[in-house]
Amino acid sequence: MKKKLILESGEVFHGEGFGTELETAGEVVFNTGMTGYQELISDPSYCGQIVCMTYPLIGNYGINRDDYESIEPAIKGLIVKELCDLPSNFRTQITLDELFKKKNLSGISGIDTRRLTRILRNSGVVKGKIVNVDADENEVVAELKGTTFPTNQVEQVSTKTAYANPGRGLKVVLVDFGSKLGIIRELSQRNCDITVVSHDTTAEEILLMDPDGIMLSNGPGDPEDNEGALEMIRGLLGKVPIFGICLGHQLIGLACGAKTFKLKFGHRGGNHPVLDLEKNKVAITSQNHGYAVDQESLKDTDLVETHIALNDRTNEGLKHKIHPCFSVQYHPEASPGPEDANYLFDDFITLMEDFKK
Repeated sequence: MKKKLILESGEVFHGEGFGTELETAGEVVFNTGMTGYQELISDPSYCGQIVCMTYPLIGNYGINRDDYESIEPAIKGLIVKELCDLPSNFRTQITLDELFKKKNLSGISGIDTRRLTRILRNSGVVKGKIVNVDADENEVVAELKGTTFPTNQVEQVSTKTAYANPGRGLKVVLVDFGSKLGIIRELSQRNCDITVVSHDTTAEEILLMDPDGIMLSNGPGDPEDNEGALEMIRGLLGKVPIFGICLGHQLIGLACGAKTFKLKFGHRGGNHPVLDLEKNKVAITSQNHGYAVDQESLKDTDLVETHIALNDRTNEGLKHKIHPCFSVQYHPEASPGPEDANYLFDDFITLMEDFKK
């Protein structure tokens, strides 16, 4: 099945389609991970995006039942250099192509992913579309230039109703902006009694649950599109310990008076070094974000920078000077290091226990 990827800037890449035959459009980004494609496909933070994998061989260990980060993928499409049709791993159940057919997703293989990545690094992320080989390229480019993608990605991926993940330990309310299942796994391993609530839950509703702590999850899109969440965070500050991850980190920054900005091509992959300024220790982290907290804007807030990215020196962590609240831009529930950043969940447990005393 011949297909092609067309960018709004006019570049065209010819390749072989896999998954469904449907055409799909989205923001084209790249991910530098050598593994973790199953987690990536099922990560709600990729809502609305077509992801280019920079590592050339994808699908080589297949798909298994254990490594999903959500039940239904929110990704728009996948771009790979070489798709493996015969995966080899003792946990393999189906191939990547079979998963894409089951989930009605479109992908393209056989294109020059190095060239595409260089385009994205030089010009920034762009809109793109995976189309059938006979599609009119000029029409597709005009369509992409005139397209404005939705800004309600968090609403699309957040749970619609609250649900419980019972435990016998500290009671944590997880605000779902597009949460990965890995966050629930890490909290459950620490015996937390978890209640997952929707992104639009108010501070008053959360406080009625009498939680020991609040977890603000990862999620897709521009953090500035979530004004209701900022009001919720302001209503919780000082009343209960808060831990934010990725989008949750950016929302804490905005709620406390900082600003955010869009990165040229984002941080996406499992090999990003981050320096913990307090511990003077480097962790290899998993990241997936297109926005960052503006470090200059922290000067007039009660936030302190705790982590920085060693690749580009952007902000990767915050701590409140007064209230029990901290956050990181990367994903400590993932295990690329393999477990360099897991200590943050233990820090959250300690913060909650100290606050109760």
